[in-house]
Amino acid sequence: MPTQTFFHSSSGGFDFLGLRTSQAGKIEIVYDDGVKRRMVWRVQSDTSIGRIGDALRSAVDKPKVLQALYSELKKRSISIDVVPA
Repeated sequence: MPTQTFFHSSSGGFDFLGLRTSQAGKIEIVYDDGVKRRMVWRVQSDTSIGRIGDALRSAVDKPKVLQALYSELKKRSISIDVVPA
């Protein structure tokens, strides 16, 4: 069964990070800036949803969410691949 977890910026910004499990059973990360940019990545590392969620929760409240997301994932050795739109 697919899982969904979402995080919104608490600073009043529109940034959104989501964690979902696709119907194929793959974990995906979704980013949306609330205006024009939406990006999706597939998690390649064998790691827990909780660990990925911790990275998303930490990144969403930073001023530069995407840079923070990449940094948090790297810190936890979580590799991702872009899902084509």
